[in-house]
Amino acid sequence: MSDKVFNRIKAVLAERGKTNNWLADQLGVNRVSVSKWCTNSMQPTVEMLFRIAEALDVEAKDLLVARKK
Repeated sequence: MSDKVFNRIKAVLAERGKTNNWLADQLGVNRVSVSKWCTNSMQPTVEMLFRIAEALDVEAKDLLVARKK
């Protein structure tokens, strides 16, 4: 995958005062997966993106980087 940033999961975690480990526990997923999402080296599925948004109490769109303004 390229060096482009596609998601804001790491930023939203920081805004909410939560950690990668907390999110992994909430979702029942491997901590390595969360780490890869946060570094944009791997992207979550759309279904998982909605689960992440629910855990963080945000809209799914808030987890994505806007491409057009």
